[in-house]
Amino acid sequence: MEDGGGIAIMSFLIMLAIVVFYAAVAWKINVKAGEPGWGALIPIYNIYLHLMIADKPGWWLIWYFVPFANIIVEIIVTIEIAKKFGKSTEFGVGLIFLSFIFYPILAFGDAKYQGTPGRYARLYDGSRAYDTGSGGA
Repeated sequence: MEDGGGIAIMSFLIMLAIVVFYAAVAWKINVKAGEPGWGALIPIYNIYLHLMIADKPGWWLIWYFVPFANIIVEIIVTIEIAKKFGKSTEFGVGLIFLSFIFYPILAFGDAKYQGTPGRYARLYDGSRAYDTGSGGA
């Protein structure tokens, strides 16, 4: 009986480590694209940010709720994200079929985002906040 509990705890810890790793990967990709990293943790909003990174219109989010159309849209968006980071269509196919390898490469590698900068990138350049004209001295 005690061995079953140990296996369950170990399985849970391994699963938790995988989830935390993928959250970090998604966070890093969002930040590289100038979107908020925390957005990767919010359901539905993370898909919207995925579309923004791919420079696709936000209304495409509706397609994710249509069976079979969601698969096609995700393939298109994923390949477009690869291209926005300066990668090839083949890398995009790798993102689709071997995501556990290619997404960490995209997140932690030297790929630079080449699409339209996200709202956060326009407000913050990584070293200091831009003056948005909201007052101050």
